[in-house]
Amino acid sequence: MTRSNRPLSVTSAERLEVLSGVTPLKGLSDEDLRMLARVMRTISVPAGTEVVREGEVADALYVVVVGSVRVMHHGVVLAKLRRGDHFGEVAVVVGGKRTATVVADEACVLLCLDAATFTTLTETNTPLALALLRQIVADTSAHLARMNDAVGQLLSERALSRRVDLEVRLGDERLVVRSGTAADALLPAQIDGVPVVAALVDGRARPLGSPLVGSCTIAPLTTRHWEGQRIFRQSLGLVALEAAHRAGMSLTLGPSLGFARRIDLATPAQDIGETARLLQAAMLALVKQDDPLVRQQQSVLEALDYFERQGAEATVRLLETTHRREVALVSYGHVFALDSGPLLPRTGQLTGFAVVADGANLLLVYGTLGRPSGVARPVSATDQGVAERAGAEHAGAGRPDDTPCQPATTLARQVSQQYARMTESQHLWLRTMQISSVGHFNHACITAAVEPLIHVAEGYHERHIGRIADAIAARRGTTRLISIAGPSSSGKTTFIRRLTVQLRVIGLRPVGLGIDDYYVDRQHAPRTASGELDFEALEALHLGLLQDHLARLVAGDTVRTARFDFVTGTSFPTGGRELQLQPSDLLLIEGIHGLNPRLVDAVPPEQVFRIFVCPLIQLPVDRLTQVHTSDLRLLRRIVRDRHGRSLNAAETIQRWPAVRQGERQHIFPYQHHADEVFDTSLVYELSVLKVFADRYLLEVPSADPAQATAERLLDLLDSWVTIYPDHVPPTSLLREFIGGSGFSY
Repeated sequence: MTRSNRPLSVTSAERLEVLSGVTPLKGLSDEDLRMLARVMRTISVPAGTEVVREGEVADALYVVVVGSVRVMHHGVVLAKLRRGDHFGEVAVVVGGKRTATVVADEACVLLCLDAATFTTLTETNTPLALALLRQIVADTSAHLARMNDAVGQLLSERALSRRVDLEVRLGDERLVVRSGTAADALLPAQIDGVPVVAALVDGRARPLGSPLVGSCTIAPLTTRHWEGQRIFRQSLGLVALEAAHRAGMSLTLGPSLGFARRIDLATPAQDIGETARLLQAAMLALVKQDDPLVRQQQSVLEALDYFERQGAEATVRLLETTHRREVALVSYGHVFALDSGPLLPRTGQLTGFAVVADGANLLLVYGTLGRPSGVARPVSATDQGVAERAGAEHAGAGRPDDTPCQPATTLARQVSQQYARMTESQHLWLRTMQISSVGHFNHACITAAVEPLIHVAEGYHERHIGRIADAIAARRGTTRLISIAGPSSSGKTTFIRRLTVQLRVIGLRPVGLGIDDYYVDRQHAPRTASGELDFEALEALHLGLLQDHLARLVAGDTVRTARFDFVTGTSFPTGGRELQLQPSDLLLIEGIHGLNPRLVDAVPPEQVFRIFVCPLIQLPVDRLTQVHTSDLRLLRRIVRDRHGRSLNAAETIQRWPAVRQGERQHIFPYQHHADEVFDTSLVYELSVLKVFADRYLLEVPSADPAQATAERLLDLLDSWVTIYPDHVPPTSLLREFIGGSGFSY
C-alpha cells in the first residue's frame, strides 16, 4: 500500500456525505447533520501516526473521512477502519480510558467530536445533543445485543476452544491478530484502483467479512484475477434478483455471454425497453443504498419450503437431490439464492453495469469497474473486439477494464442472438427430455435409467455430425478444404475422427495436413510481452509457405509438404510427405488459426468449409448460478492432462489463464466465419467427469495459487449426481478426456 505524509483536506460536502452514513448518526435529520459537520474538528494525520493511544483518557468520537486506520490492543490488530467507519462514540458521553491504540495506516483525515464540544452543544443546541445521545445509546445497545447473540451461539454450538491470538502472514508481514478478526480488517479496499472482492485464506477464496479463527496466510483477491471477476459478476446477478423483486418483476439469470449475461423474465413484458429501464433504476437505487449481504444457514426442508413458495423450480429440484442437511442462502435484501461462494459484502461496491433490452428478454452488461453504472459512452474498437471474442466464449472471463460500460450499440444483442442460434437445436431436445436445470437432470438420473439419457445425448451428436457431413457433400466438387478450430478441450480431435467416418460413408476422403509442421525455426519465433516464445501467434508459422502449399494442393498439384522437428526446433520446408488430392479427397486442417481468413486467403473462398467446435450449453444450477462452459472445458482438461500428460490439476489450472488468452486472441474473433458450429457439450458429462475430477482437485495443495479455483470446481461438481463411465460409448467425445476411446489419437 502506498504511504504518504502529504497533508490532506476535505470539503464541507464530503464531511456531510460521510457523516450521513455513520451508524450512530443515521437517525439525525439533515439539518442536525449539517450542524454536527460544522462543529466537528477536522484532523489530518500522517501515515504511521498514533491517533489515540491505549491507556489515554477517552473523550472523543472519531470518524474516518480519508484513508484507513488500524485498531490495536497490546500489538494485536483488532480491526481496520476506512472511510465512514467510527470509534470512540461512548467516550463522548461517559469518558474513561482508551482500551486500544489507533494508528494511521496511511495519510488520513478524521472528524472529531470531543466531550468539551458535546457539552457546549448541550447548552447551545439541546435537541441536537439529545438526539445524538439517543442514537449513541441505541447503537451501543444494538451492538451489545449482537455480541450477546454471538457469544451465546458460540457457547451452545462450539465444543472446541479457540486460540485467543493468531499468527497471520500477509505478504512479507507477520501479524498477531485477535481470533475472530475479520479478513477485510487486514486487507486494503483497492489495489492500484482495482477493488478487492474477497480474501484468499490459505489460498481459499473467502468473503471479506469472514472471521479468522486459525493461524493462516491471507492475501487480497481482486477483479484482475478471473475468480475475482466471477465474484463481482455473481454479486451483480444477486443485486439484479433483489432489484427485480423491488420493481415487481420475477426473473432468472440466464447464460453468460462473455461480457454480458442474459436475463430471462418469468412473464413477458409489454414494453421491454421500459422494463430494462425500470430494472436498471432499481439496481442503481440498491447500489446507492449500500445494503449489506445477508447470509443464512437453513435446513434443506426450510429452504425447500421457501423456494417452493417462490416458484423457483430449478432450485427445488436441486435441493430434492442433495445429500446435505443444511444449505447456506444469500441475499441483498429479501430475495434469497443458494450460496455458491464469496460475494461482495455490500451493494455499494458494484458499479459499471447496464441493463438493455434483448428481444423478449434483457441483458445485464458488465461494464468497466469504477465507471458510473448505466452511463452510455460511444462504442469503440475495443468494444467491437470484445464482442467478437465473446460470441461463444460463455464463461465471462474477460478483463473488467476491457468490457463495455453501456451497450449504446447492438453488440451485446448480436452476441446473445448468435448464442441462441447456435444452441437452439440442443435446447430443443433437452426440453423434450424435460431437462432444464442441474436439478432436473439429477431427477432424470435418479428416477429413470441413465443409459437412455446417455444414448440420446450421443445420438444427438452423431446426427449433428452427419448433418455437417451432408452440408459438405452438398458442395461436392466445390469444397476442397475443410478448416476446423475450437478452444482448448472442446473435443476437436474426436470430432474430426467422427466427421471423417461420416464423410467416408458418403464417398469423401479427408486428407489431413498438420499446421504445426509449418512453424518457423524456434530462434525466429515471435515472443510475448514477457519474453516467452509465442507459438500461438500467426507469425510463428511460415504463413507464405503454408498458403502456397494449400493453394497448390486444392488445385490438384503434387506438393512436398513441410516438417518441423520439435526436438531441435528446426523447420524443414520440404521435409514432409508428398501429397496430391484425388477427386474425392478433401484437405483437412485443424488448429488455433483454423477460422482466420488469412490462413487460407490463397484459396478461393468457395472452396473452403470452416467448422467451429465448442461446448455451448449452460445448465442453470438455480436462478442465480449457471454452469459456465469454460469450467466444463477446464474440468475436461484437468482429467485429460492427469490421465495422458502427467500434469496435476494445480498445473493445469495455473496454465488456464494463458490458454484462455490465446483463445480470445486467435479463435473467438473469427468464429463468425464458420460455415457450421458443432456444440460438443454432453448433458451428462459433468456427472462422469466428477468420478475423476473430485480426487484430482483434492490433490491441489493447500495455499497453492490454484486452490481457489479447485475449491470452486469441487463445489460445482457436488451439485451433480455421479455417473460411472461404464455406459459411455467408445466413440463418445467424452472418451477423449476420460480414456477408453475407440479412436487412436
